[in-house]
Amino acid sequence: MIAWAGRLIVFFGAAHTILALTLEHAARYAGDWFSGALWHDDLAAMSPANSALWLSLDSFGIPLVMVGLTVLWLDRRGLTPPRFIAWVLGSWTVLAAVIMPLTPWPIMAVATGLLVAGTRRAIPAPETSDTV
Repeated sequence: MIAWAGRLIVFFGAAHTILALTLEHAARYAGDWFSGALWHDDLAAMSPANSALWLSLDSFGIPLVMVGLTVLWLDRRGLTPPRFIAWVLGSWTVLAAVIMPLTPWPIMAVATGLLVAGTRRAIPAPETSDTV
């Protein structure tokens, strides 16, 4: 379960970044990004180049890939990822679902569910004392 959660998290983050750069044509602004054109851009009234940057390279996609790879790395070593990763991802997913319901947030909901279930299974039950 944990490995599948990690794979889904990596997929979601990579797909978001790649699709933003290609399908949404954010990469066409790369010249502006690397020329310094955004250095004094107003974040409250973003230019198309700044908006494209925040949609693609400065979005959650790349950090989400890192979280997914960390989950996979831990799982391959027999270590259980900390539960807070699942709960933070779950909270963020619920928030995203409320704000933008017509996005692919269900993928992250499935990944979160798998991660919660996997971490619960991996943590042994506390030992009970048979002595009274």
